[in-house]
Amino acid sequence: MDIDEKYTISEMAEIIDYPPHVLRYYEKEFEIDIPRNESNHRYYTYKEIELFQYIKELQEKGFNNKQIKTIIESPEELVDEQDELALTRLTSLEKIDTRSLCSEISTNLYEKIYDDLKPLLELKYDNNQKLILELKDELEKLRKEISSKERDVLICENAKLKMKVKEKSYEVAELREQIKRKENSNKNIFKKIFRL
Repeated sequence: MDIDEKYTISEMAEIIDYPPHVLRYYEKEFEIDIPRNESNHRYYTYKEIELFQYIKELQEKGFNNKQIKTIIESPEELVDEQDELALTRLTSLEKIDTRSLCSEISTNLYEKIYDDLKPLLELKYDNNQKLILELKDELEKLRKEISSKERDVLICENAKLKMKVKEKSYEVAELREQIKRKENSNKNIFKKIFRL
């Protein structure tokens, strides 16, 4: 989160996940002084975002608006009836070194996200390796199958060509036989003619 960034009410609503009318209601309910620009439009900074996130967090823990207002306005430590829950809140965010705080939060988030994602990434890597090996085996099988089919096709084509060669050689032999018969019949005709 950029500490110098100014957000509109619709951007704030998206960040906090509250509709704009709820933000306006909480502004009145908790007497929050929201800064305004020259056009008198509200804008929100990281301070307001943190405050609204804190309100939301307290609501999720079961506090009502009156209790939340007391907590926000009270700088001292609050303890419930059973002395089980202690909540403290800084009244002045200006005293915090925001740059170092943001840097620390960013570092912690990075480490947390990295620690959470690392096992998932390793699992994904292992699964991907397994899938790659399976695909490689499948491709090898397909290559062999295609090679085998190509060989079968070549054998069939070769057999067809041999059959055609045999057919042609029979045709050639038959034509030679016919030529010999014609030659013999022509010789016989000449012999008959010259004998007479």
